[in-house]
Amino acid sequence: MSSMIDRFSVLCALAILVGCNTLGRYETPDVNVTSFNIAPTSSGAAPQFDIGIQIINPNSRALPLRGISYSLEIEGQRVLSGAKPDLPQIPAYGTVNFVIQASPDLIGSARLISDLFSRQRDSLGFTFKARLDPGTIMPAINVEESGRFNLGAARL
Repeated sequence: MSSMIDRFSVLCALAILVGCNTLGRYETPDVNVTSFNIAPTSSGAAPQFDIGIQIINPNSRALPLRGISYSLEIEGQRVLSGAKPDLPQIPAYGTVNFVIQASPDLIGSARLISDLFSRQRDSLGFTFKARLDPGTIMPAINVEESGRFNLGAARL
C-alpha cells in the first residue's frame, strides 16, 4: 500500500511539473484597440465609451478568459478605465473581437486638462494597459501598449 501511495505521489508531482513547464512557454497575446466611440446608451454628466478590442492568441492552445480590466493613461494621467467579465474563449492561433465599455476618470481628466493648459505640446504620450484573467492556474496576463499622439500641424 505504501509503494502505491509513493507512486501516486510521484505521478502527481510529475503532472504538476509538466503543467508548469507547459505554462512557462505561453506567449503573451496581442491586444489591439480597433475602435473608440461614445456609447449610444451613455447618459448623465460622464459619458461612457465603447472600445473595440481585438485579442490575437499566438499559442497552440485556446485561451479561456474570465475577464479583463483595463485603463488608458494620457501623459501619465488615467483618463479611462473599466472591466468586463465573461469574455469569449480565444481559439488557438485565433482572433476574437469584442467591445468593452470604459468610464472617464474625472480627477485624472481634470489633471490632464490642467497640464495641457499649462504648456503647449506637439504630441501626447498614451499608455493602454490590460490585465487578462484566464481563470485557470495560469497567472494573469498583463499587456501594455504605449505611444504618442501627434498634435502638431504639418510644417512647411
